[in-house]
Amino acid sequence: MTISKKTLIKLGVVFAIFLACIVYPGPIFGAIGNLVSVLNPLILGAVMAYAVNLLSRQLEKGLWPHASQKWAQGFRRPLAILAALVIIVLVIAGVMRLVIPQFVDAINSFFKTAPGTINDLTRWLNQFDQDHTISQRVTAATASFNWKSIESKVMKYLTVGASGIFSSTVSIFSNIFSGVINFVLSFVFAIYLLSGKEKIGGWLNRLMDDFLPTKFVAKTRYVLHVTDKMFSSFIAGQVLEGFILGTLCTLGMMVFRFPDALSIGALVGVSALIPMIGAWIGGVVGFVLIAVVSPIQAILFVVFIIVLQQVEGNLIYPRVVGGTIGLPGLLVLAAITIGSGLAGIVGMMLAVPITATLYRLMRNATFKKEGLQIKE
Repeated sequence: MTISKKTLIKLGVVFAIFLACIVYPGPIFGAIGNLVSVLNPLILGAVMAYAVNLLSRQLEKGLWPHASQKWAQGFRRPLAILAALVIIVLVIAGVMRLVIPQFVDAINSFFKTAPGTINDLTRWLNQFDQDHTISQRVTAATASFNWKSIESKVMKYLTVGASGIFSSTVSIFSNIFSGVINFVLSFVFAIYLLSGKEKIGGWLNRLMDDFLPTKFVAKTRYVLHVTDKMFSSFIAGQVLEGFILGTLCTLGMMVFRFPDALSIGALVGVSALIPMIGAWIGGVVGFVLIAVVSPIQAILFVVFIIVLQQVEGNLIYPRVVGGTIGLPGLLVLAAITIGSGLAGIVGMMLAVPITATLYRLMRNATFKKEGLQIKE
């Protein structure tokens, strides 16, 4: 079997790149990192455009779908994009408005009630401790606490924030300014992508058809199609699952008369956007909010969250999200573990759809090789 000259050149280029990465890993990966940091606004803008497009294209279908007037066709997309942005901002602002004041009040109440709670604990221990050794240790350990000082520091951090404390430093100011500029650039780039997605897509298709091999173009379009389907299905499934979980949490808390049912339910629903462990994050904050009002109810709330998490993990998530992306539970857990280790929360959120894409591509390739019908 003879190898063509073209194949030898390709193998040589791949081997040269591989060898360069081994010999000069620092400069090469450093240059890649610098390139990614420069392209960060464009990457963030593309991510924002993709997320907003999932909602705006659904809204666009409902805005004068049968209208033939030019003004209706011209206003349809801008209105859909504006409506999608308004909905997203209102949801985020609404959740923050519900949760943040409650959390700040809970921290305030904790420091006001902490000395009295410790005194009650001491009196309760005295009933079982005849020698008063335990209560004396508790009293000695807490006597040195300056609750007013701790409260003022914590509340100052919560209300002013770390950036406010160190706002005099030039580095913090430059980072904030750079972050604002990057966000504005990303937002503008996202609007341009959303406004002219057909023109941009058509231009890219023409470039690929004119300058790339036909087989490579077909495979690239197929991979992009599967990737888009997996990511859009995952995002839609996560949003639906978060809405269902938040609603169930709110209704359950109202039934069992837990305090702050609406704010905690909203937080649990939003945190459920993080696969598998999101509900636990909302549950921890909910426990803190309820513990300030009633420690007994806080313990009962933990039991409630555990039951709700079991329902979510065994019924809601597999049917809503797992059913849409077709990924086995073992691979979901493995993807979340690896993604969190590599890139934290962002890695956790991206790992599942990426794994689902690879799983679907490998499954379809296996079906094709075995002569079986590919299931979409």
